[in-house]
Amino acid sequence: METGTSVSNNNDRSINDSYEAIKNGSWFNQFRNGCNPWMARYVYGLIFLISNLLAWGARDYGRRALREVTIFKNCKGGENCLGTEGVLRVSLGCFLFYFVMFLSTLGTSKTHSSRDRWHSGWWFVKLILWPALTIIPFLLPSSIIHLYGEIAHFGAGVFLLIQLISVISFIQWLNECYQSQKDTEKCRVYVMLLATTSYTVCIVGVILMYVWYAPDASCLLNIFFITWTLFLIQLMTSIALHPKVNAGYLTPALMGLYVVFVCWCAIRSEPVGESCNRKAAASNRTDWLTIISFMVALLSMVIATFSTGIDSQCFQFKKNGKDQEEEEEREDSVPYGYGFFHFVFATGAMYIAMLLIGWNTHHPMKKWTIDVGWTSTWVRVVNEWLAACVYIWMLVSPLILKSRRQTTNGTT
Repeated sequence: METGTSVSNNNDRSINDSYEAIKNGSWFNQFRNGCNPWMARYVYGLIFLISNLLAWGARDYGRRALREVTIFKNCKGGENCLGTEGVLRVSLGCFLFYFVMFLSTLGTSKTHSSRDRWHSGWWFVKLILWPALTIIPFLLPSSIIHLYGEIAHFGAGVFLLIQLISVISFIQWLNECYQSQKDTEKCRVYVMLLATTSYTVCIVGVILMYVWYAPDASCLLNIFFITWTLFLIQLMTSIALHPKVNAGYLTPALMGLYVVFVCWCAIRSEPVGESCNRKAAASNRTDWLTIISFMVALLSMVIATFSTGIDSQCFQFKKNGKDQEEEEEREDSVPYGYGFFHFVFATGAMYIAMLLIGWNTHHPMKKWTIDVGWTSTWVRVVNEWLAACVYIWMLVSPLILKSRRQTTNGTT
């Protein structure tokens, strides 16, 4: 028995060593060793990118082909209906693929298990499953597709919330790294430089938005959006620098960058023809700059989905001392949450579908445009306000909870 146990331990140790070698090796080494979770995440990202390119192709260039499909003969809304339904059908197939992967990998905690091998391998089966799930929605009636389109609004909102929490968690993690005891003096200059640069970019961004998107006093809505963004930056900074909070000036500076960027995206999403939008995202002509901007925007969404998917730790409850250290030291634990990873991609499929149709199934979208329309604008604006609220809550919640605990203890 002891011999068998020692052999088993030696085998497990050699497997762990090989996994560590793959993890710490080059990209080529990760791709060469096909069945490993580090290579798998790139393959899933590539599948996600291809699916979204198919959705865009169905919207901009698939109308002629979709007209020949019998199921689209009674499509209401003309060509726009065909383009919108094409996006939603491809998106549904992408969603189904990642949702199946989510259900089949949820709760995976150890490498070398059957579910770990399913996540990291079995690519021949997945190369059959993915196209099959992409084709099936094209056989469904329009009523089901429209129902999916309504559900996708909620799923896209969930994705935005996950991405928001991930961004704020990253900013706080960066601040904690700079404020660590051993690096406080060393990094103080870098923190100051980064915060000053961030605030400078925020101010320049706000000024440019006033110049580009509020050229005269009649642009009241844009003036409100920009001014409110400036107020949010001031509010977040004031709360973060309050003596009782003492969160430093790096996190509000980085959050200021984020809300300015979201505000800029919101105003850019306003439809063409608005006199207050001189830098509209959608124009009446298609040039190389428009095409490059579209491709960069689409690729950025894919990268954002990928980076959010592997950031499952910010949604885990923190463990105490010894238990947390033991969990981190386990050699056979998975490198990231597989179920969470696929769930983010499933909601990301809904989110990008909403961007391609402007969050409105009845809204016509021009070629080479993404996330254009008043619905898109208000979604961005609400996302900006929600980001500020979540960040402020993260700052003040420890004080509120501490005060409640003291009140409870005093009462008892």
